[in-house]
Amino acid sequence: MQRPIPWFWILLALLLLLAPGPAGRFLIDLLGSITLLLLVLPLLLGVAGFVGWQILRRRLRTCEVCGFSSLDQEVCPACGTSFAASSPQPSADVAAADATIDVEVVEVKDQSP
Repeated sequence: MQRPIPWFWILLALLLLLAPGPAGRFLIDLLGSITLLLLVLPLLLGVAGFVGWQILRRRLRTCEVCGFSSLDQEVCPACGTSFAASSPQPSADVAAADATIDVEVVEVKDQSP
């Protein structure tokens, strides 16, 4: 047996939506807020996930001996190599002229037959 269509509740909801009273405005605001939340929430979760991934990626260290990646540890958990010894710290005593790589432009002639 089929249930009858609830015309009373449908007409009451339409009256609340069309009526300029406070109940109608509240219902429209509520529906608009829920719609906005459903549209913006995936974007906010995506941005939060991207920022979290970037923070996690910065904290990862890769061992130069075995290639194992780990989070903020002093020694590699796989092979025991110290991360401080395998990754040299940049020195402030290097002159800019010594650290700059000079590139010479060489014209390459096409030698195809």
